[in-house]
Amino acid sequence: MSHDRHSYAEPALVRTTHLELALDLDFDAKVLAGTATHTLAWSGPGDRLVLDTRDLTILAVEGAADGDEWVPLEYSLAVSDNELGSALTVRTRGHERVRVSYRTAPTATGLQWLEPSMTAGGMMPFMFSQSQAIHARSWVPVQDTPGVRFSYAAHVTAPPELMVLMSADNGTASRRTGSFDVVMPEPIPSYLLAIAAGDLVFEPIGEHSGVWAEPEMAKRAATEFCDTEEMMRVTEALFGPYRWGRYDILVLPPSFPYGGMENPRMTFATPTVVIGDKSLVSVVAHELAHSWSGNLVTQDSWDDIWLNEGFTSYVENRIVEAVYGNELAVMETAIKQHATVIKLDPLSPAEQAVELPGLNHRSQYHGTSGLGPLKGAWFLSWLEERFTRETFDPFLRGYFDRFAFRSINSEDFVRHLQEQLLDKHPGTVTEAEVAAWLAEPGIPAFAERAVSARFEVVDELRERWLTTGELPDGAKHWTTQEWLRFLDAAPDVLTAAQLQQLDREYALTGTANGEIARRWYSIVAASAYTPAYEELADFLTRVGRMKLILPVYKALATTQPGHDFATHLFSKARPGYHPITTAAVLKILGS
Repeated sequence: MSHDRHSYAEPALVRTTHLELALDLDFDAKVLAGTATHTLAWSGPGDRLVLDTRDLTILAVEGAADGDEWVPLEYSLAVSDNELGSALTVRTRGHERVRVSYRTAPTATGLQWLEPSMTAGGMMPFMFSQSQAIHARSWVPVQDTPGVRFSYAAHVTAPPELMVLMSADNGTASRRTGSFDVVMPEPIPSYLLAIAAGDLVFEPIGEHSGVWAEPEMAKRAATEFCDTEEMMRVTEALFGPYRWGRYDILVLPPSFPYGGMENPRMTFATPTVVIGDKSLVSVVAHELAHSWSGNLVTQDSWDDIWLNEGFTSYVENRIVEAVYGNELAVMETAIKQHATVIKLDPLSPAEQAVELPGLNHRSQYHGTSGLGPLKGAWFLSWLEERFTRETFDPFLRGYFDRFAFRSINSEDFVRHLQEQLLDKHPGTVTEAEVAAWLAEPGIPAFAERAVSARFEVVDELRERWLTTGELPDGAKHWTTQEWLRFLDAAPDVLTAAQLQQLDREYALTGTANGEIARRWYSIVAASAYTPAYEELADFLTRVGRMKLILPVYKALATTQPGHDFATHLFSKARPGYHPITTAAVLKILGS
């Protein structure tokens, strides 16, 4: 395996095959404490194990050969790097098991501890993890690279009034005993380690799926996500069996920094998609698609993130089409392609290749542009068009079968593409065309864009309104996607009269739809439209999902008054933000 520059681990020498966790959740101190026991597979004679850590206090390290007693081992913790944390080097003498006793810091970047006031119920505290990309090391000493996969088991103790869940086999009963045991039998990479604890109840969706959420949210979320079983059925028909047992969704408090996190068996999801009309459930389709792309077949380092996210976005769109129809799928594709082109404008040619430099800011989710996943999904759609689904679908299914439970890189995929598609269907696609997608800047000139007839109408009505002031006819009945198109292609700055006209007619300020709010408040902020600032402030204080709030902060920061307003607002909102969100906002505003 090639070296992962985002990890200190040395998997060419030794790798973890199974992890046993024994953890205690201390809500008063805001720490996890316990042990992580690694079962190791050595590639040959070895005398050291290197694990990734970030701000962990190491209490002891012990080793054991098969059947032997535990003995203390020598270890050293390197000086911390701001992004990568500290390498924990253990002198193992080839031990088959190594046990690390440790505790986390209250400021662990992969954990958020919420006071009761920050939850829906307001009575009990809440804690959840976010390990992607390289935050697992802040709560478990581990080989924190997607190139290493391991099964795991965990014993967790917590306050008896709380329910504990992990990315594992949790069952469906809310058994609040204060002691929890879970097992993940399939091998996963470290970024899919996940834990949450709070006032959580279960609401079934179907035989193999359900929702965990606070009591105030559970039934609404189950109704919103009622198509999950159908999504699973159509994906299995397209791309092969679902190999993880159950597929449950945990709806977290609004401070969760992402739309969803594809933790196997237990997707973590934002409540911002639960708005009552299913218009944003493509997030569920996306996270479910990760059960094949990412969880089953995984990039071996974060430099190849397009293998996870590009494939997942493609599969997501196929799910949306199968369950909700071609029209919605085309609109969703057009929105993503528009975003891809917009992201290309400020980038250098090197940054416009699919194979981006990876984690430019290494603790972040991916590179600053996020272009690889968007361009990667477009590339796969183009392959589908060239080869037709009759040929491409079996190819993709074979890809998931061939590399199941493995971590691969772009070269592995290209070889598979050459062997199983290009060589078998000569003359359909050239190597030069593939290189244009994977190695050259921009979107190839031969790529076709998705065309939505409904979006063409929206574009025409938007231009008429900008020219004449005539409001779009029928806009009160537009879908979410039509409103996103209208706002996405609108000027970044509008006049106060234009904003007032739209707001008076369509009540965009205060909308419960986070995707519409993101675009509307970005325009409001860039235009310094202060009548909407009170609702804008409420939105930024109430929501922690980065996709929704970072564009608004960026728009505010373009002017000094806006920057001052954003800085003041952030000081109030910060206690409710996840550490990952806090770091991203500080980057925008300046620390």
